[in-house]
Amino acid sequence: MHLHDFWRSSAAYRVRIALNLKGLPAGRSHYPLRERAHRSPEYLARNPQGLVPALETDDGSVLFQSMAICEWLEESHPEPPLLPKGAEARARVRAIAQSIACDLHPINNLRIQVHLREAFGIGEAGLLAWYRHWIAVELGALETRLAAEAATGRFCHGDVPGLADCFLIPQMYNARRFDCDMSGYPTLRRIDGACLALGAFAAAVPEAQPDAS
Repeated sequence: MHLHDFWRSSAAYRVRIALNLKGLPAGRSHYPLRERAHRSPEYLARNPQGLVPALETDDGSVLFQSMAICEWLEESHPEPPLLPKGAEARARVRAIAQSIACDLHPINNLRIQVHLREAFGIGEAGLLAWYRHWIAVELGALETRLAAEAATGRFCHGDVPGLADCFLIPQMYNARRFDCDMSGYPTLRRIDGACLALGAFAAAVPEAQPDAS
């Protein structure tokens, strides 16, 4: 397998964690997003959407979107599992992951920030206020849910890390990077600490990547 990656991409970070949890090696290519390397003709031929990550499989297929890639890893390499047993438990884990992948990350990622700056003249203070607002809305809701539900354990679901944690930890990294107030998320901070104590998560952090700058 070969992962098309960027050290600070939240979506690529999720896939790095999933690969590590499953103990799967993958070659790597790196695409500096601010230099628009992901918009090169060569990369667009692989992924017309021009986003990272993309994962080339052993048979030469190219997979896009971090959720789809993680689900493919789960289906094609089921051990150790990223999803729990039981339809209801799996739906819970997917909902946690999708609350980040669908509701939070898309409105805060780099291309949205660039568009807000270039098309609407929003300055750095305004961008920071935008980012922190949506972090508070979505992580606040997630904190309320995970703190209240019995299915929450050491990790997002039970006492084994899985798909939901692959999505939560990169978002926690981003919140710290933008100096968001994290005091209102004790459950999320506890889970974040438990994950980062594991080698699979520690090896996936942005600063540990070969293209980190």
